[in-house]
Amino acid sequence: MASMRQVLLYPDVEDGGWVCEVPSLPGCVAHGATKEEALNDAREAIEAWVDAARQLGREIPDDTLSAEICVV
Repeated sequence: MASMRQVLLYPDVEDGGWVCEVPSLPGCVAHGATKEEALNDAREAIEAWVDAARQLGREIPDDTLSAEICVV
């Protein structure tokens, strides 16, 4: 069964393309030229992060899947 993670997707204003961050997995970040590429890379990054944590015997944080939008 696939798990779900909250992913923050935003444009990379310096280098172009898109960035995805996974707040519940420290350091789990992906980049892509398009939104779709960034999201696909984020899926791979999540899988790699979780696999590495399991191999090292580390705890895998839960994800609350809650989000708030702050407009400034």
